[in-house]
Amino acid sequence: MYLQKNAGRIGSFLKNAWAKEPVVTAACGIGLMAVILPLVSPYTKYSAMMNAAVPYNYPVPVRDDGDMPDVPSHPCDPQGRNLDWLKNL
Repeated sequence: MYLQKNAGRIGSFLKNAWAKEPVVTAACGIGLMAVILPLVSPYTKYSAMMNAAVPYNYPVPVRDDGDMPDVPSHPCDPQGRNLDWLKNL
């Protein structure tokens, strides 16, 4: 009952606001959508996944002296997480 009462009040408020000031009401609606849509958009999820997969600091070629186990032998050697999910988008 309480929810129906508030929904009716909100509906009458929006109807009244649209009748008096349609430009302001439309601008508020667009602003509200601009805040809400990025939170529910699937593009936000995938852009966050891509940003996490791309390294912030790119590797610099170093000269291997034979005592560096964490340095790949070639710059093109695969390292890090698998990016096959990116190919399937």
